[in-house]
Amino acid sequence: MSEEEVLVVPAEAVERIGAFSGFQSHIEPYMSLLEDRRLQSFRPRSQVETDPSFKQLIPYTIVCHRQSAGTLVFQYTRGSGQGEQRLHAKRSIGIGGHISTEDTQGDDWYRSGMLRELAEEVDIGSPYRDRIVGLIYDDSNDVGRVHLGVVHLLELDQPLVAPREDQLLEAGLVDTSRLWHELDRLETWSQLCLEHLFRAS
Repeated sequence: MSEEEVLVVPAEAVERIGAFSGFQSHIEPYMSLLEDRRLQSFRPRSQVETDPSFKQLIPYTIVCHRQSAGTLVFQYTRGSGQGEQRLHAKRSIGIGGHISTEDTQGDDWYRSGMLRELAEEVDIGSPYRDRIVGLIYDDSNDVGRVHLGVVHLLELDQPLVAPREDQLLEAGLVDTSRLWHELDRLETWSQLCLEHLFRAS
């Protein structure tokens, strides 16, 4: 079986726009990374997992429902069968994964991959609104140095979402106030999103 190839952009393209570390809420200058195919390529995953000269584009979708008493966010614990072994047993509020060559049937490779990952991992039973609200780059560890997270906020009209994948353990909607008490259990990207998107919740 041939090796999976994943969507990447050159690190130098990110640096030309503006190098950053952590959560970047000023997204407009970086949209070309998602839209300009001249900047994109598919490369074997085993190569780019250890090559920080390329950044793997990772949609990171946060599913939430706002109500008068506060905001509910979908969260789960990563099981051992999830693809990124370095994140196993971590709690997460983000759904997503790599964009691969199977996502090239339509015009927008990135969005096709984002919607595929979402459909594979959760069952959404409510109308929703979806927008990109930030980017994440974490150069403090080996996982973060080779990935560029694109943060989507998906707001449900009704609190209807459930896991499809059996590797999403202890999954469900919880109030953000509970997540603040469990901050040290969250993976780094989830911590950054909680701090930047839900501090006032």
